Amino acid sequence: MTTLLSPFSLGNMTLPNRVLMAPMTRSMSPGNVPNDAVVEYYRQRAAGGVGLIITEGTCVGHKAASGYPDVPLIAGEEPLAGWKKVIDAVHAEGGKIAPQLWHVGGIRRPGIEPGGETPGYSPSGMAFPGKVTGHAMTKEDIDEVVQSFVQAAVDAERIGFDAIEIHGAHGYLLDQFFWEGTNHRTDEYGGSLENRVRFACEIISGIRANVAADFPIIFRFSQWKQQDYTARLAETPEALGEFLAPLSAAGVDIFHCSTRRFWEPEFDGSDLNLAGWTKKLTGKPTITVGSVSLNADFLPEPGDKAFKDGEIASLDNLLQRLDAEEFDLVAVGRALIANPDWVRKVENNELENLTPFSKQMLVAL
Repeated sequence: MTTLLSPFSLGNMTLPNRVLMAPMTRSMSPGNVPNDAVVEYYRQRAAGGVGLIITEGTCVGHKAASGYPDVPLIAGEEPLAGWKKVIDAVHAEGGKIAPQLWHVGGIRRPGIEPGGETPGYSPSGMAFPGKVTGHAMTKEDIDEVVQSFVQAAVDAERIGFDAIEIHGAHGYLLDQFFWEGTNHRTDEYGGSLENRVRFACEIISGIRANVAADFPIIFRFSQWKQQDYTARLAETPEALGEFLAPLSAAGVDIFHCSTRRFWEPEFDGSDLNLAGWTKKLTGKPTITVGSVSLNADFLPEPGDKAFKDGEIASLDNLLQRLDAEEFDLVAVGRALIANPDWVRKVENNELENLTPFSKQMLVAL
């Protein structure tokens, strides 16, 4: 456990260990404001020893950003005041915390608050390949969304967050620009891979120019999409490098590489997972994630609507990869839902006392 429990520093942030709490949407902020229950939820994980908490997705201040009820915002006086209480509670326990900045894009349907009857915004009006269901963004729309991310990051730093994460994964807005299936634009934001990453690069560079130089920017991306688990942005290491290089140059400090199962190799001919390849190609620190400490991923298989439970699994493979410097940090999701003190139990070699994850836990928090 030595490497997992060793400190990690980047910019103005020093973590006591390499364990992060993965962002997990909860829809438990009535009126889009983090309440006392949210404060306690994150406080418990900080008290349990998590090095860095990455919050559930918190929507930026754009009219089409939210796509689910009771998701917190990171815009406006009340939501920011709510997050300040969360930050203070986490810091009081010696923890660090970063918000995940989120815009759902074309996933949104009219009627979700805030936003009212505003349709989903996406590069070509699509949330799913070939099906126009919303608003195709204009250049003015793009500029507005870029500014909403920049403002969210500025506000996050101002109220005391230790870093920020940009959500560029899982088929939401930024990923809809990356993905050829949902980006059919013919302007400078569509077509080539260079063009499809331009929107995200503008967000990253805009944030980098408006926060402190040593304030860490984390960027989360994935190959898979909620719309298609088999979708891939890059079929080869060379294509992945072409995708990552402009994002890295724009100002990303840490890449959060979302996979469903961390132990799976990303490309034929190598055992490296997505985080391993990303670190090799960019030289930047990376976060691995995906069923850590559990024997099954969270997502249902196609045609099955029920999320899955997970039994406790060995950490040996994960620790060997971390010791080999394949990646730098480890994000734990459902195991931290089941065990707020997961880090303490691991640290004290009490793995047999870890509680398995049950999907019923998501509504009991």
